[in-house]
Amino acid sequence: MAHFAQVDEYNIVRDVIVIGNADCAGGDFPASEPIGQAFINGPHPDCLALAGVWKQTSYSGSFRGCFAGLGFSYDPVADIFVPPAATAAP
Repeated sequence: MAHFAQVDEYNIVRDVIVIGNADCAGGDFPASEPIGQAFINGPHPDCLALAGVWKQTSYSGSFRGCFAGLGFSYDPVADIFVPPAATAAP
């Protein structure tokens, strides 16, 4: 399975989805990312046709720092996902 995070215009993760390895041509990151993005964004009937910017994320954290979750931010310079800052309990 391959995981992709939807990143908004402020680089905040708004959604995380799972697609089959076959939808990424069974390849490894980074070669699998553009193939997966085409499957997610593509207009033809075999694609999901989901709008937005999608970045591949690793469930095991083996690339891009950590597994992206809702509310995480994406740092395009470092090419990593960053968890939200913890808030102190009152």
